[in-house]
Amino acid sequence: MIIKNVQVFREDGKFYHGEIGIESGIFTEASSADGEILDGQGMLAIPGLIDIHFHGCAGADFCDADPDGLLRIAEYESSVGITSICPASMTVSEAELHKIMQMAAAYKADKGAHFVGINMEGPFISAKKKGAQAAENIRNCDEALFRVLQKEAGGLIKLVDIAPETPGAMKFIEALKNEVVISIAHTTADYENALHALQRGASHITHLYNAMPEFSHRAPGVVGAALDSEDCRVELICDGIHIHPAVVRATFKMFGAERIVMISDSMRATGLSDGRYTLGGQDVVVKGARATLDDGTIAGSVTNLMECMKTAVQKMKIPLEEAIICSSANPAKAIGIYDKYGSIAPGKMADLVLLDQELNVKAVYVGGKLQKR
Repeated sequence: MIIKNVQVFREDGKFYHGEIGIESGIFTEASSADGEILDGQGMLAIPGLIDIHFHGCAGADFCDADPDGLLRIAEYESSVGITSICPASMTVSEAELHKIMQMAAAYKADKGAHFVGINMEGPFISAKKKGAQAAENIRNCDEALFRVLQKEAGGLIKLVDIAPETPGAMKFIEALKNEVVISIAHTTADYENALHALQRGASHITHLYNAMPEFSHRAPGVVGAALDSEDCRVELICDGIHIHPAVVRATFKMFGAERIVMISDSMRATGLSDGRYTLGGQDVVVKGARATLDDGTIAGSVTNLMECMKTAVQKMKIPLEEAIICSSANPAKAIGIYDKYGSIAPGKMADLVLLDQELNVKAVYVGGKLQKR
């Protein structure tokens, strides 16, 4: 298949007018492709987006440990331009974690977004910065438990979140830094403690600014430690609720687009109407774009990653090219799958989104297959 007359977003971060070749679900040189020829009508052709931190959508939650629910998640995500997913677990009971990982390992589907990994958000976090996580299930870092869960998951856990100030955290980092990406999350860590963790082998920050000490001129905290650690990537929720647009712009200036990973942190209510839902077993009230616990604590988002990317561009004034990199290439690099996903290049999975000039999704291809909308 050849899609001609499109503005193709290439790996150098620029758009070029041209055409795209697809053979057997893989991007190829257009000159060597055959079969159907489609006219892209001048649309923007970008790599499929990759969400490495979200909990659910379309009424389903990854923590439900339900393969039909995961399929529903994958189909919704692909319909809106997210072609690879790495959903997050939460601070649930140990028994529930085992069920989640076992379900993930057994999951097989040839529809919807690619299921490329798991983000293990909890239970190794701080009770003081738990956010919407269940306090009764919080526990100290446990290398043995992680290894059991990783085995049950068939190696799918790509990220594990920890609070570095908690007992056993530094030992955990030392033991597992070469096996999984370790992310600082839901933490009271100060600058020195966070920097120590990053120097030991942590390399990622979960939803920067949220569930951590504020970044201030005398106490830079986790944000300052991440800024001073050049190999550290940071997640950013650009739904217009979690972070003020001015702070998003400042973050891009501080870190540069190459170190930012846009995420949605979306919950099961995403794609549905206002009402009461659950997140990690806790009741959540959704009104408009805001999801909160009954006490007002923000509980994830109800905005998918494509809408977050659009918000970053159209309302927060982030350059489109940077927003695309932060929503496709960077998340792929963060979890070690950039060799197959995250850009339009020969030999990679043919995951593609066609957008009009207003960034509305017009077509989505996953592995070269047109997805239903």
